Amino acid sequence: MILIKRTFAVSVLATLIISNVNAAGFAVSVNSASGVGNANAGTAAIAEDASTIFYNPAGLSKLEGKQLVVAGHFVSATAQFTNNGSTTNVAFPTGGGAISGGNEDGAGSAFVPNFYYANQLNDKWTFGLGINAPFASSTEYSDTWVGRYQATESEIKTININPAVSFKANEKLSVGFGVNVQYIEASLANQLDSTAICLAAGGGAACLDNTFGMTAVGDVTTDSSQSLTGDDWSFGWNFGLLYDMSDDTRLGFAYRSSVEHTLTGTADFTRSTELNNFLTFAGSNAFTDTTASVGVDLPETLSLSVYHAVNSKWAMMADVTWTKWTSFDELVVNFDNVDQPSSTIPENWENSLRYSVGANYQADAKWLYRVGVALDESPIASAEDRTARIPGNDRVWLSFGFGYKTSDAMSIDVAYSHIFIKDGPINNTDAFGHTLTGDYEASADILSAQVNWKF
Repeated sequence: MILIKRTFAVSVLATLIISNVNAAGFAVSVNSASGVGNANAGTAAIAEDASTIFYNPAGLSKLEGKQLVVAGHFVSATAQFTNNGSTTNVAFPTGGGAISGGNEDGAGSAFVPNFYYANQLNDKWTFGLGINAPFASSTEYSDTWVGRYQATESEIKTININPAVSFKANEKLSVGFGVNVQYIEASLANQLDSTAICLAAGGGAACLDNTFGMTAVGDVTTDSSQSLTGDDWSFGWNFGLLYDMSDDTRLGFAYRSSVEHTLTGTADFTRSTELNNFLTFAGSNAFTDTTASVGVDLPETLSLSVYHAVNSKWAMMADVTWTKWTSFDELVVNFDNVDQPSSTIPENWENSLRYSVGANYQADAKWLYRVGVALDESPIASAEDRTARIPGNDRVWLSFGFGYKTSDAMSIDVAYSHIFIKDGPINNTDAFGHTLTGDYEASADILSAQVNWKF
């Protein structure tokens, strides 16, 4: 049955929308504790430790000898949903009514590690290696919450391995280049409205008169479920320039390319007895386990930073970062089962900007204090485009931290950020006409720590 095949494809595709942990979109902005302390202000220009490999590889030219940086970040977030009239498909018989289920907080906590190593080869060249997680997210809801047809579980993990080199062209200009070897893994799940599938596939009155055991759309007792898992390795690159305008002021420019992934994995289904009854009657092989693939383009970024030492105690920094979220314009899923055609769903994400300013105070030879604030724009343009997997909105970072030099060879950095997230209205309709209507009230806290060794 062609209609069954199409609704199958669109339903699985709808699971592939990815949520965010602590940055607009689904990027991760915790790539060093020193950076978190300044709300990432000036990170393409400051070049204070080996984490510059990620922010701007040209900054490696500012480091002497060998350095090792190990950092970890504990992220705790909340994304509390309040229902405001979510409904089933008004076009279906018995449709248009309220969806059962309660309100839930879909966010949670996560740990994000970073590792960086820098080695000055000579007075011109420096080599570096960075390992971090530039994209990651996790949201989880119960199988009975009001938005269960949009999402129950969403998790994405990336590991980025970034060897890089810098070349000191002259006393003012340094150039850096890196290669990114990136692994991505995703796991996404949601519930399926068995009665809505039956009606969408042309089952008619039999979908509601208990012929198959179904009596109404949105009936949680007859729900089925689906999950999709996949992974991939791919490649990208990053490039940077660092220019000393004077002994006290420098500019940094950094670019990170997009990384094009094709995740391959499985689409797994648990069909309720009622849905199984209908599909058997219809002679359909839809909603059966199959292998699948989907393309995801992770966005390119461009950063411009400035660092200025006001005097021996105070330094100021600022940054603007542009992210090309329009590369996340559509999702295309392909199934290896020939009975399920590929399908495409458009996204409406917009490019976004992130602005940050910060300051450092060098109290003495051992203690350095940091502060920063940032405005991080969301790429999600409207309540219709916001989903239970991406309940994000514009956010403001308020950050502070400190660095302490324990010896000539070792120092530590500790930072804390609170992220104020603008309330996010949602009015999103899925492939079967369920409309999740309400508001998300969200915030996040980040506690970061980092150890730096010089040897």
